[in-house]
Amino acid sequence: MHPQNLGIMAKAVSLAALVCGAARGSDLPASFDLRHHGTVTEVRYQSGGTCWAHGTMAAIESNLLMTGRWAASGQTGLPNLAEYHLDWWNGFNGQSNSDWPGHGGLVVHEGGDYLVAAAYLSRGDGAVYHPSANDGQADTPWYARPPLRYDPRYAYYYVRDIEWHTAGWNLEHIDRIKQRIMTQGAMATCMAFDMRFMSGSVHYQPRGSAMLPNHSVAIVGWDDDKVTPAPQGLGAWLCKNSWGTGYFEDGYIWISYWDRWCCQEPDMGAVFFRDVEPMRYDRVYYHDLHGRRDTLTDCHEAFNAFWGQGRDTVEAVSFYTAVDGAAYTAVVYESFRQGRLSGELARASGTLAYRGFHTVELDRPVEVFPAEDFFVYVWLSQGGHAYDRTSEVPVLLGGPGWEPAQAMETSRGAFLGKTALEDGQSVLVVSAANPGESYYRTGEQWVDLHDLDGSANFCIKALATAREAVAGDFNRDGRVDERDLAVLAGAWLTQEGQEAYRRICDISQPDGEIIDMEDFAVFTRIWADLHIVPR
Repeated sequence: MHPQNLGIMAKAVSLAALVCGAARGSDLPASFDLRHHGTVTEVRYQSGGTCWAHGTMAAIESNLLMTGRWAASGQTGLPNLAEYHLDWWNGFNGQSNSDWPGHGGLVVHEGGDYLVAAAYLSRGDGAVYHPSANDGQADTPWYARPPLRYDPRYAYYYVRDIEWHTAGWNLEHIDRIKQRIMTQGAMATCMAFDMRFMSGSVHYQPRGSAMLPNHSVAIVGWDDDKVTPAPQGLGAWLCKNSWGTGYFEDGYIWISYWDRWCCQEPDMGAVFFRDVEPMRYDRVYYHDLHGRRDTLTDCHEAFNAFWGQGRDTVEAVSFYTAVDGAAYTAVVYESFRQGRLSGELARASGTLAYRGFHTVELDRPVEVFPAEDFFVYVWLSQGGHAYDRTSEVPVLLGGPGWEPAQAMETSRGAFLGKTALEDGQSVLVVSAANPGESYYRTGEQWVDLHDLDGSANFCIKALATAREAVAGDFNRDGRVDERDLAVLAGAWLTQEGQEAYRRICDISQPDGEIIDMEDFAVFTRIWADLHIVPR
């Protein structure tokens, strides 16, 4: 093992002992700092309005270090995931919104939030690691121009669970958040940064202030005895900022426990990106490009219809829950006919402690084939199915004009508190849907969600691995038949200009890349073995 990874693991062991003590009922420590346990990455220097991407990746990186999965995946040193891949390819801007390509939406480098990040992560588009994204503290190579959206050279990391918490107006849930920081790593949060709210390196926005969140940071610890301007009392969160190490305490700031938004805003105040692992799935089936944009609060049962895109094995499903302590049952069905789901193929059930996005493994794998449909059903005990739809997105975390130097130079910070919605210029992000994709139950009937909203789809996904290709299955449809013979014949006739098929079809000498009669002979034997029954 790399020596640096040994040091990280040793610190993780000491942290585990501390956490076990707290879990057994002993008091949480009055102060805590993840940096002392080797589970915080270096302070970055953001470009543009990308604090939300930096806050997201800081939390994911910390979780990878907390669990040891970064080192276990063969990586050395500390993680440095690609914030600007998220910034470019989140699906909410004109470049990456495949529901309405080239039109409107968010502006690259000019803000986002944790729901935008969750949509990107739940689709399996990230998180991404590749050395070419990094050049030090600023990591600018992928800021100036978009990187490739997909590249086999990338290392992908999948976030299996995203939890949304709040501390409570009277801090009644603060111990839960502290416990999660100790067990899951850094937590993403938001604030309304303004120099008027700063006292040295401590931020406190009074509860009565109307200024909306405009900045994202990651909480890495706390100090119950930290003196702050808050009249309610002592205590503050230790936060990793993304303005480089030249600001405040080597790039870190404190935010009072009693701050207006930090650990209070329902969708941005306290967000954990947890159970992060190297991506083990080859395909994510989904209809909800933009993730949770709304919730059908009185809906307990919903399902999505999918059509096989390859010779895949579905191993897990994902969905959102709207409340803490929701029980669920997820089932993959074979058929939906005459208003009835039938042919159960696999299931999963349990209870999820906290509201958020969740990935659950099925009790058995399900094989799917190209162009064959399957159906993923989810029941939630307390209702609240999340769905995607055309929506106005409030760009609260780092909108136009947001740069660290400007934030520090302004004495009033007035422009920082403005959002597109406040200015009457709502940022519209268009979603697209088709009939027959998402359904919800009303009484004894299944209703097409498209009838309720023509742009809506439920946030239910299926995660699959690709099965090993069958020899002779040139068109990858899971069968060896006359269509594969046509592909082989076409490759033989053209030879040049069909490079991909030429490599696939050379089954007699895979390194030769020449299609000849030997390949037809091998194909004939494969077909005979599969289709001719011995007498």
